[in-house]
Amino acid sequence: MLSQYKPVAGKRGLLEFPALSGGKAVGRLDEDSEGLLMISDQAWVQTLLTRPGQIEKTYRAQVERIPDSVALQRLRQGVSCGDFTSAPARARLLPDLQMAEREPPIRQRLRVPTSWLELQLREGKNRQVRRMTAAVGHPTLRLIRVGIGPIQLGELAPGQCRPLTRAERDWLNQAGKQPAK
Repeated sequence: MLSQYKPVAGKRGLLEFPALSGGKAVGRLDEDSEGLLMISDQAWVQTLLTRPGQIEKTYRAQVERIPDSVALQRLRQGVSCGDFTSAPARARLLPDLQMAEREPPIRQRLRVPTSWLELQLREGKNRQVRRMTAAVGHPTLRLIRVGIGPIQLGELAPGQCRPLTRAERDWLNQAGKQPAK
């Protein structure tokens, strides 16, 4: 599914969810990525959650091979991605993470193991996580956004939606009152 309302070339769009009409996607996920997508009809929410450096986003990335401490440290320090250098990220290896299969499935190479990383970023450049992991020698095979600030994907299945909890709304309102950095 695309993180836009209008379907394109056989790809599903947000129009399939009438309850979401009138809102806009807060941030975007490219068509190869999965996970948490927030919808809001309030412009200040869009601004707050997409302003670089403001709110931390959490991703799980299935990558080729098992990153060593040097690769993880490079991610933590910031990585040159060609046209930009990423800000430092929190990065950790997630041992034994079991995720439901993706549809369509990722490519598998019999002689190349995969592993999962958790990355937390405060910026959101185009395909940034994919570019960062590739730069340290571990191309991303699957990417899932699991959190925006304290708002978590949790157990939501693909295509499901839910309203924010009271605590999430309170956090969002409080974060919106903070002066911009």
